[in-house]
Amino acid sequence: MGFVSEADAAAKCIKGDRKAPYTLGWANIYSVPTWMKQTEGTIAAEVEELKKQGLVDKLVITDAQGDANVQIQQIQSMIDADVDAILLIAGSSTAPARVIADACAKGIAIINFDSLVDTDQVTAKINTDSNEWGDTAAKWLINELGGKGKILVLNGPAGISVSDDRRKGANAALAANPGIEILAETNTAYNVAPAQEAVTSLLFAHPEIDGILSLGGALSAGAILAMDKQGRPMVPITGENARQFLELWKDKSLKSWATMQPNWLGGFAAYTAVQALEGKDVPAFVKVPLPVIDNSNIDGYLARAKDFPADGYIFSPYDEKLFGELLAAK
Repeated sequence: MGFVSEADAAAKCIKGDRKAPYTLGWANIYSVPTWMKQTEGTIAAEVEELKKQGLVDKLVITDAQGDANVQIQQIQSMIDADVDAILLIAGSSTAPARVIADACAKGIAIINFDSLVDTDQVTAKINTDSNEWGDTAAKWLINELGGKGKILVLNGPAGISVSDDRRKGANAALAANPGIEILAETNTAYNVAPAQEAVTSLLFAHPEIDGILSLGGALSAGAILAMDKQGRPMVPITGENARQFLELWKDKSLKSWATMQPNWLGGFAAYTAVQALEGKDVPAFVKVPLPVIDNSNIDGYLARAKDFPADGYIFSPYDEKLFGELLAAK
């Protein structure tokens, strides 16, 4: 497996003084949502592949249960244990900057994905373009409504970069179409129950709704269930690859558009960490393309539904060949 000299170290935070097999740390902000469980599953699966290759020895997992301060403490514990790499979905874009910089200074590879931090003291950031996500979703809905209509906007939790960036991405398209009236917005966890509850309240307050700009798949499912329970007519709605949303979409013949935040970003982060530790050139930011799910290909996703949890996400296939291609893309 070799020893990587400092001269060979090609990525930030990598000093070239660590050798395989490596210990990886997965600093999870919370593990309860099914999306996070599926993501952890792709990390564990990739770690098993890397173990077979003699590159990884152990995976250490923590769960901050949604508390950004607890996550910082758990990252510090990983630093104290001298793990070789930390995989991170950040509970706050700003709070962990200091502890992350400390890890980087100690030669620990930091791979930040999904919810990103406002610091460059990491080895790599991996993400889809959340601004593009919001922009494309807004443009689709505006087009479906012919540039005029009353809409609800459903966001994920405030303060989480993925949620905030998706919403920011929609701003330009909405501003350019003054015929689109935003009746109300929500911020909820990416879970069906709170989204359904929030939309139920909004439906009582707004008897006329023409469309829903939903920036999360579980949010979309919750909205559809809320409308169905009140006997409201279905309207064009955006979303993502949540199985329940895709099944409701098909069952109710909805006018919908979706994309995805692939759960395999977690497995990709583990792969990237090891590549960096092995002295490979790893980009500071890796952009993962956004797929489009519409009526032309939804059946292909639903054909694989049985392989995913009922409350989970039907993500696209992946392997190390794909990971290598993403790292090599310019």
